[in-house]
Amino acid sequence: MKHLFTILFAILLGSSLALQAQTMGNLSGKVTMVDGSPLASASVSIIGTTKATLTDENGNYSFNNLDAGSYTIKVQVLGSPEKDLPVQVVAGQTAIVNYQLPKENVTALQEVTVSGNKNKFSKKESVYIARLPLKNIENPQVYNSVSKELIQEQMAVDLGSVSKNVPGAGIPTIANQGRVTFLSRGFETEPNARNGVAGAAFSSIDPANLERVEAIKGPSATLFGTSISSSYGGLYNRVTKKPYNGFGGEVSYFGGSWNYNRLVADINSPVNADKTALFRLNTATTFQKSFQDLGFTNNISVMPSFSYQVTDRLSLLLDVEFGQEKGTSVVRFNPYTGGTKVRTLNIATMGFPYNKTFLSNDLPYQTQMLNIFGQLNYKISSQWTSQTVISRARSTINGYITALTGRSDTSLRPQVITGNTSFIATDLQQNFTGDFKIGGHRNRVVIGLDYYNNSNSFDRVTVNYNQTVSFIHTPSTYRISRFKIDSLTSTGTLRKENNHDNTYAAYVSDVFNITDKLSVMASLRLDRYQYGGVYNISTGVTAGGLGANGVQTGPYGQTALSQKMGAVYEVVKDKISVFGNYMNGFFNESGVFANGSQFKPEHANQLEFGVKGDILDHRLVGTVSYYDIQVKDMIRPDPNDSQYSIQDGTRLSKGVEVDLTANPFDGLNIVAGYAYNDSKLTHSDVTTNGLRPAYSGPARMLNFWVSYRMQQGDLRGLGLGFGGNSGSSSYNVNTTTLKVIVPAYTILDASVFYDQPKYRIGFKVNNITSEQAWSLRLTPQAPAQFIGSLTLKF
Repeated sequence: MKHLFTILFAILLGSSLALQAQTMGNLSGKVTMVDGSPLASASVSIIGTTKATLTDENGNYSFNNLDAGSYTIKVQVLGSPEKDLPVQVVAGQTAIVNYQLPKENVTALQEVTVSGNKNKFSKKESVYIARLPLKNIENPQVYNSVSKELIQEQMAVDLGSVSKNVPGAGIPTIANQGRVTFLSRGFETEPNARNGVAGAAFSSIDPANLERVEAIKGPSATLFGTSISSSYGGLYNRVTKKPYNGFGGEVSYFGGSWNYNRLVADINSPVNADKTALFRLNTATTFQKSFQDLGFTNNISVMPSFSYQVTDRLSLLLDVEFGQEKGTSVVRFNPYTGGTKVRTLNIATMGFPYNKTFLSNDLPYQTQMLNIFGQLNYKISSQWTSQTVISRARSTINGYITALTGRSDTSLRPQVITGNTSFIATDLQQNFTGDFKIGGHRNRVVIGLDYYNNSNSFDRVTVNYNQTVSFIHTPSTYRISRFKIDSLTSTGTLRKENNHDNTYAAYVSDVFNITDKLSVMASLRLDRYQYGGVYNISTGVTAGGLGANGVQTGPYGQTALSQKMGAVYEVVKDKISVFGNYMNGFFNESGVFANGSQFKPEHANQLEFGVKGDILDHRLVGTVSYYDIQVKDMIRPDPNDSQYSIQDGTRLSKGVEVDLTANPFDGLNIVAGYAYNDSKLTHSDVTTNGLRPAYSGPARMLNFWVSYRMQQGDLRGLGLGFGGNSGSSSYNVNTTTLKVIVPAYTILDASVFYDQPKYRIGFKVNNITSEQAWSLRLTPQAPAQFIGSLTLKF
């Protein structure tokens, strides 16, 4: 009897499903951009029902089991008018409704997966650069973009390796807790922008979560302020990977020299049946010993992201970066600057050992980073979009941060900072973006409000070790241990304090199309900075900035105006343009003059002109530009009173940059860049006036990467890559009495890979010739390093 009931149930169920199939139908289609490329993550809904979904990475969508009848499909894409499409669903059939955007949409374009082989490294479109949907060819500002495809092909496993593809970035400077700093137009710049807002990290940042890195050139305070560690040379923006509509991912293992072990995973999946809720997880862990006699790093990063299309007008994105690292400080050598003898030193010939750290593995630091990014996009109308962003960044550092301080031209002593440091930053931003016409002329406008809070705490001691040692003839028994440092903390300099500041800003920017080919940009920012002072926990006293004589000035506030203007003329529509810009940057300055009045913000202005091209069906994309940056109101010693400072210093930074990506024929890809920078202190202290500033990097830098991938036959997917970076000599110290030269360098890399739909195998050699090179902080760079990788895709 039991089996009979089972058979009857199966018959009834099958009959029900067959009947349903006869009375219900399906609906599917594809959404594409104006050029026919698939549009991922477009919102597609059925009006009058609760059914909604997102297109997958191929632009496809589908609705199943719909009652036969008439429906209206709504296609909604941020940055474009919504589109209603009528459709008739017939029982037992699948209705097909495709839709192609009638014009270019940069908001969508930047998220599209590039398929095929046509210049896959030239992903230039971005909504972050101008906070508006502008194509590169119509943007008057210069920027470079390093895509995840290039990062993958080069097996770039850290941010320093990624920056090799940015003209003028130079050898990265690694801080003692893993933080990395690059160069931009002669100024030091940190990668502390994340998805266009503040995302500071005082620790190492794993690149596993990167969709691309954008190097935005020139002083950019008008739209980005100063809270994201932008410099007058520009800023680096980390664009993170977003969830997509579909299941997939990959797992990779890297192994190499000096016990290098790295495991990476990227997993993506829809959360609900309608595929309006999507989840993606990127995670990585790395262990590596130093190439030097001692030293190691061991870290783990977990980076989840979640997107939810709440309605056809409202979308939510949540993005998190979490990382922990334990490691030893890299070598940071501060040369001896005392004495009255005029001398010129070169780190390559002064006898400083290349493979020695002078410290020990029981003096590690430990860092933890947590960055939370939330974004709400709301389509107000066909012309206006609202974007609300909340970014919260926290970094903590515990343990030992070390440096080596020169005591003479041939000796040193260690300096160790031990204790706890914490940095917390909150950025709240509201943008209203419009795209409309006035008198037949197109306007693209962003109106924004920005609030930034920064809070730091310090509970640490700086210990100068009580033994000086020759770095040329170091005794074999010389070793600095944790026990020795801990026993000296009572004699060290205590820093036990809290400080905080707030920034309130409003900005507006308009791109006005005079004609279809000629557009102008005008932008303005009003910035109010309020410094809350330093609270000394030991004394219970709150004080503010310091004058040159050490007199506390108390908490203070400063107001700054920053402007940006630009013009673009497209000589050949969407292919070749000429541009010019005038941009401003500023930094708030603490301290007082001898008369007791407060310093004002320091400013820099840039003039730039150039040509952009995107020709031969995207096979050749590039930019050539000339810039001139003038810095004013710099702080320098008061020549009439050595206890105080004055604010009339000036600096010049001008140069030429070239950025090129090319795909001459299928399979061959070329990335190349050149940067020339002439920097000079034009009004400063007598010991530096007229000289190139220290830490401004090489005057000339070149980068290139050439790769070829087999397109057909049994060896399809097999590829080779070769590239390099070179730079002229630069200065760690540059005064009239002392010059410490960082020598010129040429570092070459090569790789071989075999890329298939289900797996990828790679092998790379970094620094093939074991070139001895140093960063500006006099950190020796690794010799030849071998890395192999295996990736499984699903």
